[in-house]
Amino acid sequence: MASPCQILVDAPQANLAEEARIRVAMEKVQTEALRIEYKFSRYRTDNVMSSINESQGEVISVDDETGKLLDFAYQCFQMSEGLFDITSGVLRKAWRFDGSDNVPDQQFVDELMPFIGLDRVSWQKPKLILPKGMELDFGGIGKEYAVDRCLQIAKDHCNFPILTNFGGDLAASGPRHDNQPWQVGIESVGGGQPAMLSLKKGAMATSGDARRFLLKEGVRYSHILNPKTGQSIIDAPSSVTVTAPTCIQAGLMSTMALLQGANAEAFLKAQEIQYWIQK
Repeated sequence: MASPCQILVDAPQANLAEEARIRVAMEKVQTEALRIEYKFSRYRTDNVMSSINESQGEVISVDDETGKLLDFAYQCFQMSEGLFDITSGVLRKAWRFDGSDNVPDQQFVDELMPFIGLDRVSWQKPKLILPKGMELDFGGIGKEYAVDRCLQIAKDHCNFPILTNFGGDLAASGPRHDNQPWQVGIESVGGGQPAMLSLKKGAMATSGDARRFLLKEGVRYSHILNPKTGQSIIDAPSSVTVTAPTCIQAGLMSTMALLQGANAEAFLKAQEIQYWIQK
């Protein structure tokens, strides 16, 4: 998941038998997290994503789990009017967010634009046709999906309160044993004060450019890219944290907010959801 991952179980009075069940639950959670990472990582050459991205215009059949993620990705694409697009990963060939000032020239970006657009991909479950030169990348939803899956597995094998935290994207089964909320720290950006947020149940996700950005002539270029232009979103908040019933929903909302640029907070207010912004 390219980040620290942890499962917190609030069980101060667990007996030996309960501790044994917790250990079994944690082993199953670890197995599931590794399975999801192996299956959907775009960095591997021996998984379902590599099979899809190497299909080069040929018809390929995908399994039910991959199909459900594709269905969700299409819903995100439509709901965002094309701003949330899992084909936009090819822009990484031009944009390298290493904190330098190496902003790509427009010509390089323009050469990649014909390979972006989920509406160009033919999808009729279970058949997929990905045009030659295009790629799919579940990076925008994969970690959040893993959080939700791993929380469910933990709940299936453990009756204690649980918090699943994968790199700051997290979900809670319910309040802690004393009915108190989980206390979640949000890292400060730009020297500001860190925040401490409370979560009793549901999920929370954070999107931002604290570590992945470019800086040139005083302009900060976020790693959040507009798939319609190929350009970095500027004037967006440095960090957006959103709560939602599931982590995959929270992650979608936080990313969509950043895609609005300077209108991020207005977008979040219109959704009538809980959020926290760092400018």
